[in-house]
Amino acid sequence: MGIARTTPRTAGSVLPGLALVAAGVAVAMVVSWLYPSVSALTVAVLLGAVVANVVTLPPSVTPGVKLAARRLLRLGVVLLGLKLVFQDVLKLGYEILLLAVVAVVVTFVVTRWLGRVLGVSEGLSLLIATGFSICGASAVAAMNSVRRQDEEDVAKALGLVTLFGTVAMFALPALFPLTGLTPAQYGVWAGGSVHEVAQVVAAAGPVTGALAIAVAVKLTRVVLLAPMLAAVSFAERLKYPASGQRPPIVPLFVLGFLAMAAVRATGLLPDVVLSVATFVDNVLLAAGMFALGTAVRLRSLIRSGPAVLLLGLLSTTVIVVLVLTGTALIG
Repeated sequence: MGIARTTPRTAGSVLPGLALVAAGVAVAMVVSWLYPSVSALTVAVLLGAVVANVVTLPPSVTPGVKLAARRLLRLGVVLLGLKLVFQDVLKLGYEILLLAVVAVVVTFVVTRWLGRVLGVSEGLSLLIATGFSICGASAVAAMNSVRRQDEEDVAKALGLVTLFGTVAMFALPALFPLTGLTPAQYGVWAGGSVHEVAQVVAAAGPVTGALAIAVAVKLTRVVLLAPMLAAVSFAERLKYPASGQRPPIVPLFVLGFLAMAAVRATGLLPDVVLSVATFVDNVLLAAGMFALGTAVRLRSLIRSGPAVLLLGLLSTTVIVVLVLTGTALIG
């Protein structure tokens, strides 16, 4: 049900949930402002999980929370396209671009295969593979918009992205002196393997000369979000007969993402517009992350068993080792 068609009665029903989400977003943004190395999206997910596990949320907040988890989140993914600077990506050179593509594809495919081997559900392994190979929580949420999964599986995937992305954020700078990489090479390693954009910034920041290239490599992975979502959507269409159940070949919000990236590539948008759009995008994504975080149940995550945690660990290891090896070979 679109916002434009919302009746007064329906609008009233979403207000309690939206008020809760707004409060969570405000706290997440303040924390991220005070500690720039901490992603507002990560804080929002954690806050949503804390709220859901500490207090019993009344049914009145459900409509507003669902609106944030779906509509607002998709709008955030659309605006995410404005953060892509194709010129910076192209400056990396074909070898690094190819490494980023290989890292995403191999990590996605291997994670899906490991999920089957470990007995992890197909839907959960899809979300984990997407989040770990591309851009963390945003990718998990975007994939869930293309292929709707159980809310518990979405919550588990978000929890794993937060957990292992944070571990990688601290582990890579600690391991850097042992790798023999130059600062620029380290930037490729961090940008090509750490999950969230903010985590990439935190991981690359301590190494002088690594940050700019790390962000550019990370955005290369983000670019691949659109074709991956389109591929999964197309595969879903093949499973259904010609009926109303079939998803679009390319979801509308994915087209919006690509359109925003094309607009950014023109270079016509002034910096003030980009700054406002970035802020709005962070708010929308944080709102979606908070809403999805409310579906996290610690008991359920614990009950998910060692197989799910092992899948997250192995997926992270795959992309970290693969990008490190590729970076060393490129020289």
